[in-house]
Amino acid sequence: QVKLVESGGGLVQAGGSLRLSCVASGILVRGNTIGWYRQPPGKQRDLVAMYTPDGSTHYGDSLKGRFTISRDNAKNTMYLQMNSLIPEDTAVYYCHARAGWQYWGQGTQVTVSS
Repeated sequence: QVKLVESGGGLVQAGGSLRLSCVASGILVRGNTIGWYRQPPGKQRDLVAMYTPDGSTHYGDSLKGRFTISRDNAKNTMYLQMNSLIPEDTAVYYCHARAGWQYWGQGTQVTVSS
């Protein structure tokens, strides 16, 4: 059974930083498509950053440079470091994995105040 559990969200002032974590079980963070999506209020869910099975990283539009995806294979955990946060980054952030089926975490709320 695949389970993805996010943590690390919260309320932060504009310009601040947060690090999100996604602990995976039942699926390896290495060798699979795994990444982060976000869904702002009233908007669609969009890609933030992801790993492809070969280890390449891809970022959503204009997020590279402020956001960095990383992983710890030994802990089977993926991270999202978010710096220079702006109010437009406010969203629910979801961990996502695909290995045949698609799997989603429950999401963690990030709120950036101006």
